[in-house]
This record gives sequence, C-alpha cells and structure tokens, in this order.
Amino acid sequence: MSTNLEVSNWKYSSFLINQNNNFNRNEILKVLSPENIDDAYNVISSWKGYSPTPLIILNKLNEKLKFNKIFYKDESKRFHLKSFKALGGAYAVEKIIKGNDKKVISTATAGNHGRSVAWGSQKNGLECKIFISEFVSESRAEVMRSFGADVIRVKGNYEDSLNECIEQSNKNNWQIVQDVAWEDYKLVPKLTMAGYSVMMKEISEQIKNEKISHVILQAGVGGMAAAMVAGIARYLDYVPKIIIVEPDSAACVLESVKEGKIKKISIKKESIMGGMSCGEVSLVPWEILKNSVHFCVTVSDDYISKTVKYLANNIFSDEKIIGGECSTPGITSLVGLSNDLEVKNKISLNENSNVLLFGCEGDADEELYQKLLSE
Repeated sequence: MSTNLEVSNWKYSSFLINQNNNFNRNEILKVLSPENIDDAYNVISSWKGYSPTPLIILNKLNEKLKFNKIFYKDESKRFHLKSFKALGGAYAVEKIIKGNDKKVISTATAGNHGRSVAWGSQKNGLECKIFISEFVSESRAEVMRSFGADVIRVKGNYEDSLNECIEQSNKNNWQIVQDVAWEDYKLVPKLTMAGYSVMMKEISEQIKNEKISHVILQAGVGGMAAAMVAGIARYLDYVPKIIIVEPDSAACVLESVKEGKIKKISIKKESIMGGMSCGEVSLVPWEILKNSVHFCVTVSDDYISKTVKYLANNIFSDEKIIGGECSTPGITSLVGLSNDLEVKNKISLNENSNVLLFGCEGDADEELYQKLLSE
C-alpha cells in the first residue's frame, strides 16, 4: 500500500465536554482500592510468561500532528491472548475460586474477555461455560474452545447472551465471572478492573520522566477506561486530560455523561468494534467515570481498515504493529480532534502534548483482521 500518511480529512462524529468533571483521587480509590490494584499487579506479575507490554512512540503520526509525543500501549503482546483482557478475567477467576477446584465458571463475551476467563479456568483446572451471541465470529469461538471452554452460541446480541448466561448460571449454581456489574454483582467486575490496572502501573514506569497530558480511553461498558482512571489515581501524581472514545453507534458513556446518570441506549447497527458495541455503561465503572472524565468523543467505523493497515505497514511509527479493530479508535479520534482547530484548542492539544493511546488488542479475531487488511 501507499506509504503516504494522509489523515487530513479524518473526522470524529460527536464531542462532549463533561460539565460535572471533578477528578477526586480519594473517591476514585474508594471504588477500586489501592489494595485491590496493588494485589492485582503482585499476582499477575508473578504469572509465568509475564512481561510488560511495549509502549511504542507513534513518531510518524506525531510528525504529522505536531505534538510532543504520541504513546501507544501495545496489548497485542499480552501473554499469548493478544488483548489487555488477558489481565482481567483470568485474575478474577484466580481470586474468586479461592482454591475451590469444583466450581464451574461461566461468562458472556464478545470474545476477548471470554478468552481470558477460559485461560484462567484452564490454569486453575476448572470447567468453563462461555456464552456468545450470533455476532461473535467462529474464529473467536474456536480460540476459547482451545482453552477447554464449552462455548454456547445464543441467538441475538451480547445482551441476550449475558441474560442467558445469568439464567443458566443461577439454575446450575455456576460462578459467573463477568466484566459487567449490576446491583448485587460488583465484586468480580472490580477484580477484573483491578487486573486491567496493571497496564497503568507499567505505563507509569515506562514513561520515566515524561508527563502524559492527554489519555484517550476506549469504552464499551467502561471497565477498561475506569480501571485506567483508577490507575492514574494510584500511580500518577498529576491528572492528564481524560478523553473517552466510543463507536458513534454505541455511545452509552457519552449519553450518560450528558444526562448525569446512566442512560441505556438502543443500538440500531452493530459496530465492527464489537467489544465496544455496548448499550449501557456498567455500574462500577460509572462510579469512577462520571466525574473524572473531561471529554467524550465518538467515531464511525469509516477509518478502521485504513488505521489497521497504517499500523501494520509502519506508517504511524518505525515499528510494524498488529492492531485489531478495537485498537483503532484512540488514533482515529485523536486525528479527528486535531483536525478540528476549535476543539483542538479547547482541549489544549498542542506542540507540548504527550498523548497516551491504547492498542487494546492484536489480531484477536484473525478472520476479521485479515479482512480489514485486505479492504
């Protein structure tokens, strides 16, 4: 493909300033405690094969956008699971079983969380039941089966698969390990988020003397984004501008921030970014995100394929990067915001900015990844 980096016409879909922004370190760490966060790092860093994932500088994209630096946390190399979700589900399984090898673990997933739960169950010698919707690719299902999980496909979308998982788990006394919280189910999602926070611990050490000015966080139900905010509260002694990015077809965090309370939205068309195509922000993440987020932005699917190809062909950086569909919105939103000079000034993006982006996954869905590369 052409090595010309052309992004001047890229646009975001919508932008919102959080009028309730008030980053409160103590309140954030009441939701996800320092003890939870530190334990997750201590446990996960002791696992066989653990090493921090790379923090790559997107130097070629930065030459185009003219900031100080753009950092990209590359989670394609997280253990052998190709996603940051390897940190959450597997850690939650290990903590929740407390040595009880008779439990049957269950979960509903769009793919990467299920892979982590299946791996965690396999590591601990547990039976695992995973519920997926009709929209989850067979290649993702096969990976979960390769870790010994029984994969059950449910007609409908993710919400339908979750409802079936809850119903079957209650009937059979299975232990649900879900990354979504509801009114009487908050412990496991907190454990999952604590696992994710390992990324921020690593980043705090990798950036050395640099200071992050802006961080763009992908959100589905909000678990990863809230975990990174808690990580900022735990590991950084300053607060960068926190920006949430979502598919424009599933902007549940933006709509909730706008309303000042959780707002469930109806998804009329599923995004290619399947793991982010969620209609309702989760309870525990919302407690952290509602006041800590500075801005929300949404993006379309239009630039996913080109972003995947630019990453793979070292057009954004000197390194070739395997970035799946959910790794793209941080980049596309940053470019879109940069192209809107009024908003760019409003959020203080300039030549002194150090922007942190998250490459949430590699080719976790190999079939889709190859399709995006070939488009």
